[in-house]
Amino acid sequence: MSPSQAPLGVRISDLHRAFGSGSAREVVLDGVHLECRPGELVAIIGPSGCGKTTLLRAVGGLDDVPESGVVFYAEGGAPLERAKAALSVCFQEPRLLPWLTVLDNVGLPASLAGASRADARARARRQLARVGLADDAHKRPHQLSGGMRMRAALARALLDSPRVLLLDEPFGALDELTRAALDDELHRLCAAQPLTVLLVTHSISEAVYLADRVVVLTPTPARVVCEVPIHLPARTPEVRTTLAFAEHVARVHAALERGVAEARR
Repeated sequence: MSPSQAPLGVRISDLHRAFGSGSAREVVLDGVHLECRPGELVAIIGPSGCGKTTLLRAVGGLDDVPESGVVFYAEGGAPLERAKAALSVCFQEPRLLPWLTVLDNVGLPASLAGASRADARARARRQLARVGLADDAHKRPHQLSGGMRMRAALARALLDSPRVLLLDEPFGALDELTRAALDDELHRLCAAQPLTVLLVTHSISEAVYLADRVVVLTPTPARVVCEVPIHLPARTPEVRTTLAFAEHVARVHAALERGVAEARR
């Protein structure tokens, strides 16, 4: 793997973010510290509305500059000046354009970057094959199931071989069986194409199943309660039924409850 394809490290240091002003000012992030090592998948979990998406948007440069703190990207321990080209984001909604085919939706980032239609489509076909949608390339988004639309969105996010992938509750609107199947798909894709991944999720079991570490946030204003390292054997559907998996879920759940209790004091 060439250096330009290797995963990047991500470090968030003392990040503060607030919205509004005066008496309406609401602090959302209150000194968040977080590090994601190259090639690591870190899940971020916390109560609804605690600031998880705000944190992810700050990492991706999708929001206004935070009040204070820094988001630092590193390649071999050195700062990287142009990290945005190496980032990709997948949101909770697939955000597919209804008038385009699945193939052209997936190839859209390449087209917008100036690639020829033939090149964009060739790259899109490769990604659709990776997510099991090769036979659906000609369809429109409304002809796909919810799970298939998310597969297409994931294929689009991986089109340009990003080095950091930001996932904002990508499978949250799906039923439990489809969500579990897409968790397996995501795990397989990340193993085949090494990435640094930050995953925002409300699902403790999803976080434990996918992550190397789970970062637990307090209710608003968000602070890190703790980080729970995940030590499980190979991630297969069977591991979800093991005692080790249940113990990890219990630890994350206890950390969430501790964060809520701390916020009420």
